[in-house]
Amino acid sequence: MRTIRIHVDQPLTVGQELGLPPQAAEHVARVLRLTAGSPITLFNGDGHDYPAVIQSVGKRDVNVRVEAAQAVANESPLPLTLAQGVARGEKMDLIVQKATELGVARIVPLLTERSEVKLDAGRAEKRLAHWQAVVASACEQSGRARVPEVLPAVPLEQWLRQLPQDGALRLALLPEGTQRPGELKFPATGGVLVVGPEGGLGQRDTAALTDAGFIGLRLGPRILRTETAGLAALAALQALHGDV
Repeated sequence: MRTIRIHVDQPLTVGQELGLPPQAAEHVARVLRLTAGSPITLFNGDGHDYPAVIQSVGKRDVNVRVEAAQAVANESPLPLTLAQGVARGEKMDLIVQKATELGVARIVPLLTERSEVKLDAGRAEKRLAHWQAVVASACEQSGRARVPEVLPAVPLEQWLRQLPQDGALRLALLPEGTQRPGELKFPATGGVLVVGPEGGLGQRDTAALTDAGFIGLRLGPRILRTETAGLAALAALQALHGDV
């Protein structure tokens, strides 16, 4: 039987009664057509699933009661940050969704030398909220109980100045890269993977990454689209060093 998982952005405790967020309530009531007494599972990103039971279903409201708290241990032991050059339209949604399914811990949208997407303050805020919703939905589907962090879009060089000196392996996906996924050794702090936008990383980008200690990662002889490259790299790194 399919488990219906709903992300709720608030603390949860056993015995608590609460109303589902409006969009989730509409999905439960109108799409799934669940009724009082139906089981669902809530999660808020704290690493637990919270089995719950629907108490009532109205035209716009669905009220539930939390019945239990269950620790979920399906996170990758390899913490990876995907720093992705912002891609156009649905490509970025696909990258964010699939990176979440592949176990990424953090997503940083980057504005790079060849970025075609321009974000003013208002649009950047809306895109961030949208990407965070995509991540939450991907967690619902994939069974993750920890929600990856999505940072606001930031210029590459500004982001590099803010990077913590935590020892994480710094990788940039480059056609001229020399390192292969199987040759890498990750510290406990994991790694950071930079992927360029549609036009790839420019010379200024590459120079800044090299100066910041990034090494070039190469997947193979073929040039991959931006919506393929990062996901292929994440899958390879997880298979070799993470979810093994």
